[in-house]
Amino acid sequence: MSETHQTDPFGRLELNGPAPDFEANSTHGPLRFSEWAEGKWVILFSHPADFTPVCTTEFIEFARRFEDFEKKGVKIIGNSIDSHYSHIAWVRNIEEKFGVKIQFPIIADVDMKVARLYGMLHEPSSTTAAVRCVFFIDPGMRIRAMVYYPLNVGRNFDEIVRVIDALQTVDAHGVSCPADWKPGEAVIVPPPGTVQDAEKRVKDPGLNVTDWYFSKKTL
Repeated sequence: MSETHQTDPFGRLELNGPAPDFEANSTHGPLRFSEWAEGKWVILFSHPADFTPVCTTEFIEFARRFEDFEKKGVKIIGNSIDSHYSHIAWVRNIEEKFGVKIQFPIIADVDMKVARLYGMLHEPSSTTAAVRCVFFIDPGMRIRAMVYYPLNVGRNFDEIVRVIDALQTVDAHGVSCPADWKPGEAVIVPPPGTVQDAEKRVKDPGLNVTDWYFSKKTL
């Protein structure tokens, strides 16, 4: 399998930078990441290992929210340093023991190509297991957010959904989202860039203006 390397010589991933492309085998068969994404939002996440309890709870939660992500135009794909046979057995076990069907693909990253490409291996934690990374990738294959969790702490799925909602909102409306923002709440209007615009801003009846640089509105 071939892969497309990043241009950064240190292998860093940067916000708003390109999401590295790759080819890999998965529980849904071989895939090229950029083609599989189909120009949609993607959540690419890693987990330390199959048949482990914290990872199992996370897969159950991703599966339970799968249709909600689909409605938002978001595709889900997992990755770990396990074989696709291990992935298949684990997926079957989750369905048998917990009554939850895993509908998204899981990358078999035995050679660690994807883990290295996306910086999922953090040596102080482990050299053979990926930490819990979450990459939010937009339809233009840009990395818009990255969240990392330690091996022994499961992810906050309400926050994962909130980040997707916020990113889609700022893209659609050219606004920003304040701390703890949730859909339906007021958003922040970008501050004016000139003295003249600042004077207009404080008089704008369509905004909730606290000061010239701090204004909110309801979408």
